[in-house]
Amino acid sequence: MRNLIFLFILVALLPSSLLAATEVYPLATAEERERFQGLLAELRCPKCQNQNIADSDAPIAQDMRDETYRMVRDGASNEEVFEALIARFGEFVRYKPQFDRRTALLWTTPIIVVLIGLLVVIGTVVRAKRQPQATATLTDEERQRAQQILEDGNPKP
Repeated sequence: MRNLIFLFILVALLPSSLLAATEVYPLATAEERERFQGLLAELRCPKCQNQNIADSDAPIAQDMRDETYRMVRDGASNEEVFEALIARFGEFVRYKPQFDRRTALLWTTPIIVVLIGLLVVIGTVVRAKRQPQATATLTDEERQRAQQILEDGNPKP
């Protein structure tokens, strides 16, 4: 009987706990909902560092979701949302930072590394082609010794 009461209480409380964990951001149109979800996926949580704000449980991510929702609901463009959150939390909140003086090295480093790698490969190939092909020629004495080793199996000094 005791187990039955416990099970009943558990079943009664389960739906309320699921509802408490679900956040609802009602938006007028499906386009706004898609844009809102896209923004949440593109913004990084400053605390979690490798999670977007849609997946993060951190309080700062909740604050960012609320601010994004408010701005989308009020008709702000994606750039306005990004600018507001970057002004408040820094450039780090973008997964894809814009190209400017501060981020130039970040964007150009992969290209520089690939170019250096290509130059090393090209230099190695050119250097290998310039070196004359060395042919191994044996003197008569070395041939006789090699022949003797093959026949006898024992090298003689």
